Amino acid sequence: MAQHQTSRRSLLAAALAAPVAAVGVPLSTAAPAAAAAAEPTDGCQTVVPWTDITPDPSVTPEAGSPYQARVIRLAGTEFLQLRGVLTCPTPLAADTFIGTLPSSIRPPKTTRGTATRNNNDGINAIRVEAYTSGLVKVFGPTAANPALWIQLDSFSSVMR
Repeated sequence: MAQHQTSRRSLLAAALAAPVAAVGVPLSTAAPAAAAAAEPTDGCQTVVPWTDITPDPSVTPEAGSPYQARVIRLAGTEFLQLRGVLTCPTPLAADTFIGTLPSSIRPPKTTRGTATRNNNDGINAIRVEAYTSGLVKVFGPTAANPALWIQLDSFSSVMR
């Protein structure tokens, strides 16, 4: 007996067609609910613009790649985003603090994400945590697998 498989495309088409069948209005043209009008939830809103992070002495921001943080709101959820490339004058061989967030950006709880690092033995990501105190710490480097640089442009984590 042949197995029936549903493609992702047909599932997406069915999900978009459901509102039309239920209320007769395509999802893309439906008017927003009144409650949603109180706080805009469409698009990306900047809550706190890009602001410099104070680097720890163990890392050096690369020229032309500022070490910064910002907070954005997307669909009502706030995200902490980091950017910049950090070089490590002395390779990081242990979990290390890499900086302090500005006072305008302090997460209400510990927030975690990943960032790219130099590839060594197939390991090319590093865990990054931002604490309520504003400290930013990386996890993963070891003496056998040190971090020589960290690129934070991919870090985005839910704040609230």
